[in-house]
Formats: sequence, C-alpha cells, structure tokens
Amino acid sequence: MQKIKELLNDRILVLDGAMGTMIQRYNLEEADFRKGWFEDHPDSLKGNNDILVLTRPDVIKEIHAAYLEAGADIIETNTFGGTTIAQADYHLEDVVYDINYHGAKIAKEICETFTAKNPDKPRFVAGSMGPTTKLASMSPDVNNPGFRNTSFEELKNAFRTQAEGLIDGGADLLLVETVTDTLNAKAALFAIDEVCEAKGITIPIMVSGTITDASGRTLSGQTTEAFLISVQHANLLSIGLNCALGADALRPYLQVLNQKAPFFVSAHPNAGLPNEMGEYDESPEMMGEQINTFLKEGLVNIIGGCCGTTPEHIKVIAELAAVYSKQKNEQ
Repeated sequence: MQKIKELLNDRILVLDGAMGTMIQRYNLEEADFRKGWFEDHPDSLKGNNDILVLTRPDVIKEIHAAYLEAGADIIETNTFGGTTIAQADYHLEDVVYDINYHGAKIAKEICETFTAKNPDKPRFVAGSMGPTTKLASMSPDVNNPGFRNTSFEELKNAFRTQAEGLIDGGADLLLVETVTDTLNAKAALFAIDEVCEAKGITIPIMVSGTITDASGRTLSGQTTEAFLISVQHANLLSIGLNCALGADALRPYLQVLNQKAPFFVSAHPNAGLPNEMGEYDESPEMMGEQINTFLKEGLVNIIGGCCGTTPEHIKVIAELAAVYSKQKNEQ
C-alpha cells in the first residue's frame, strides 16, 4: 500500500474507463463466449463478459492496453460479475476462481509491460468486485419486505472466492465498486479480511458507492455521509463514487467525501445519463469540462470513468490530471 499512497500524495492517479462499452465494439458472438472452455455448455453465454478473460483473453488485453496507452495509472480487472452469485445465472459457479485469477493475471501482465517501458509511471491492477445480483438488506419481493434472497454468509463466501482469485492472479489492490447496498460491501470487506489473514498479507482496498437518484442516496437508502460512516472502520486506501449519475451530478456528494473522509477520494462517473437507446452521449470534451471542476476544487485523488467511457475519455481525463498534479507539486 505504501507505494501507491506515496504516489497519491504526489499526484492524481487515473483509473481506466468502461469495460462493457469497449467489449460491445467487438460485436462478439456466442462462439466467442465459449471458445476453448465452454463448447458444450448447455446455457447461452453471450453477454457474460466476465468469462471473456478465459475465452477471448486477446480482446481483454487489447482493451487494457488501450486504457494504459490513454494514460491510465490503474486498470480494473474484467471481473465485475465474477462471483458465484452472479455466475449462477449461467451455471458457471465452478469457474469463478478461474475468472478472477486469469482476469488479474491478464491485467498484471499488461501493466508490467507498460511499467517496464516507463518506470516513472508505474501501473497498477485493481481487482474489480461488483455488487453481485442480490441485495442483503432489501427484499426482491414488494409484497414481502422482510424476505431476503441472500445472506451475509452467502455473500461473504462469494466475495472470498473472488478475492482469492484476484490476489493469486496478481492484483495490486481490490476495488469494491458500484455499492448499492452497504451490507453487501461489508460482506466483501469481511471476506477480504479473511483472505488476507489466511495468506498473511495486506492489500490496499478501494470502496466506491453508487448514488442512484437525485435524492443523493444509495439504493438501500443511505446518504453519502452514512455510507462513509458505515465502511470507515476498514483500513481503506480510498472511498468514492461511481456509475449511476454523470460527473456533474456527483459533485455535491464528492464534496461530502472530500470534507469528511479520512481516506483518499475517488470518482469514476458515467459519460452522462443513458439516452432512450441506452447509449451515453457525453463526448470526452464534455466530460472533461465536468471533471475539470472536480480537479480544480481538489475533490478527488483518483479519477476515471464508468459506463459509456472509452480510452478517448480517459485520455482527456489523464491530460487534465497531469496539469493539476503539476500545479500541486509546484505549490
């Protein structure tokens, strides 16, 4: 953790952009999601992007490289849905460790290549741990608010397998992201603690929540400050916000974190809100104008992009981050 902390004290680090947005550009077919691993699997697998680290690692490597070329310091593994809970939709629970191990390994190899080219700009792998498809503190049945379709123990075990694979594959840090239900995040943090204790290691942890609407609350009803309070017991590298809202709408909630968090602050917003076709319209320049406000006000230490963002967006963001990092060092 010390190395990345030193860098964060020195400059603003850039996180990569959307993986799904980039995968869509390849127009992959069912065969791509089966290649070499799941030729005889009985279920349709198209759209299960996490398994592409196994079946089309070349595609994932190209995407990682594009973000590193654009200036990203940290790239996320393609493992957002790499839990037994999420993979149960495809009956692929038995390959979850492989997904995370290979997801981290692919990202680590490409990061080492770029770091070797420019040792003054080391690159890092963030093991992406998404929220799963179930919520621990909310009922999926509006007629039975007390019902839960998962438990803390089930979530913890799912995240534990994910964390083990990511760490074994070479992740430099873990990113518990797109937190809509803080109890899920607590299960992830508990699982990471168990894995680290068993391995006798420590690993930097980023936590990033999601504000779901104009009320400024997470899906489970917490304000930004309540979310912070709920997870600040953990020895985090950073806390932040991602997804859901565009950059401009995140600003007041990042101000809260900047004022109250005892950790570094991160943000990786969407490229605006989706249009009626589910696409994101904010150009790199439009998004850059909003990110510039974050940086000018000193709200964030780690900045990147979520849904709809591309290497073109990250290039603009990286150029802005470099300007403000230089100003910071000259002060």
